[in-house]
Amino acid sequence: MPTFYSPERPDSGAGYAQLVIPQLDLGPVEIQTFGLMLALALIADGLIVAKRLRELGKPVDWAYEALVAAGVGGIVGSKIDWMLQNPDQAFGGSLADAVFGPGLVFFGGLLGGALAVSAWAYRRGFLGLALLDLGAPAIALGYAIGRIGCQLAGDGDYGVASDLPWAMAYPEGTVPTTVEVHPTPIYETLAMGMATIVLWHLRGRLVRGVLFGLYLVIAGVERFLIEFIRRNETVVAGLTLPQLISVAMVVAGSGFIAWRMRAARVATA
Repeated sequence: MPTFYSPERPDSGAGYAQLVIPQLDLGPVEIQTFGLMLALALIADGLIVAKRLRELGKPVDWAYEALVAAGVGGIVGSKIDWMLQNPDQAFGGSLADAVFGPGLVFFGGLLGGALAVSAWAYRRGFLGLALLDLGAPAIALGYAIGRIGCQLAGDGDYGVASDLPWAMAYPEGTVPTTVEVHPTPIYETLAMGMATIVLWHLRGRLVRGVLFGLYLVIAGVERFLIEFIRRNETVVAGLTLPQLISVAMVVAGSGFIAWRMRAARVATA
C-alpha cells in the first residue's frame, strides 16, 4: 500500500505526501513495482527505437528483436555485476536466491545489454555507428524510467541524510530507513529524462557517432555528481566505484566525439 506522511507522524518528511510502493497486491497476483518499471522502460525504448528505425528506412520489427536482446543481456549483466559487488549477500544463501532475488546494477546492465544488442546487430548487418546513435536516447530513457522503479521500491538507491524540504524517509521500502534522505532516484529520473529529450531532439543532426559520445558524457557527469549525495563507499581518491566508471565514460565520450568530428572534417577537406 502507498505510505502517506503528515506532520503529525514521526519521520514525516516535512509534511509532504511521499509514495513508496514496493509491490502491488492484485488479489492472488503480487507485482513488484521495480519489475513493472523495468518492463515499462523496455516498452518505451522499443517504441522510440521503432520510430527511429522507420526514419532510417530499416525494418521496424528490428526494434522488438533488439528489445529482447537488450532486456535479456541487461538483466543478466546487471545481476552479475550486483553479485560481484555483493558476494556476501549473493552467495550467502541458495543459488536460487542469488539469481532470482533483488539486486541489479546499472553499469553491469549497460554492458550486458550492449553486448547482447551488438551480437544481434552483427547478425543483422547493422553493427556500427548508426546503432550507437540509435541507442543513445533509448538508454537514457530506460535509465530514467528505471529510477522511478527504484523510488517506488525504496531499494536503497536513495541518498544520504538531508534536511531539505523534499527529503523523505523510506520506512516501508525494500531497504527501509526512517531517516529523511535525498530522494536521489527522483533527481536521476528528472536529469536523465531531460537528457533523453535533448538526445532525441539531436538525432540525425550531428556527425554519426557524436550522439552516442554525447550520451556517455551526459550520463557520466550526471552519475558522477549524484554520487556525492548517495551512500556508496569510496574506493580510490575519495571516489566511489560508480564515480570512477563515470569518469571513464566522460573521457571515452569526449574522445569519441573528438574522433568523429575530426573524421568528419578530414572527409570534407
